[in-house]
Amino acid sequence: MKQAEVFEFYQRLAELNPEPQGELEWVNPYTLLVAVALSAQATDISVNLATRGLFALASSPDAMISLGEDGVREHIRTIGLFNTKARNVIALSRILVDEHGGTVPQSRDALELLPGVGRKTANVVLNIAFGQQTIAVDTHVFRVANRTGLAPGKAPLEVELALERVTPDLFRRHAHHWLILHGRYICKARKPECWRCPVADLCRYQPKTPAPKRSQPAALEAAAKPGQ
Repeated sequence: MKQAEVFEFYQRLAELNPEPQGELEWVNPYTLLVAVALSAQATDISVNLATRGLFALASSPDAMISLGEDGVREHIRTIGLFNTKARNVIALSRILVDEHGGTVPQSRDALELLPGVGRKTANVVLNIAFGQQTIAVDTHVFRVANRTGLAPGKAPLEVELALERVTPDLFRRHAHHWLILHGRYICKARKPECWRCPVADLCRYQPKTPAPKRSQPAALEAAAKPGQ
């Protein structure tokens, strides 16, 4: 994709959603870190359902340690890999208390040393909690970057670095939010909804998915409405 097309791509997404927000619920950088770590191989909806009660009891590393691994496990039992995740939440909380004064570090390297925290999680926390211009590549971002031709790559890190190269500074702050939401709701994995995509003419994906045909009763009902 040419640089002028990349700018137009982001410009259109920005016009539709100037201030995109992540869909995980959090109250401070620590709870955001925990929520993102819990979201691995789980939906944001399922994580939010689990963490509402958890964060009401423990919104700091000290409180989480006091709650204990068994207490964390009971709250997140509905999330995949909950045993490992409960263990990681307590372990990372202890490290934050012992090595960082109970605060979340604003460094990718430091974050990636925490149990259960990879590059994607670190990038999300740095971007959302601290306003850094990081680009987190999840399955949605990876798919959109490759399918559209925005920043093709064979691995998440390759896509991340490609996105950093091509994304204009104007759009870096919210880039991964726009791409995640676009992949989650329009450029879907099984069947992208190209007929309602705001960047379809810039996208390299072929053939474009046509709009679904209306059933005959629905078509007749629409035709009967005044002004149609």
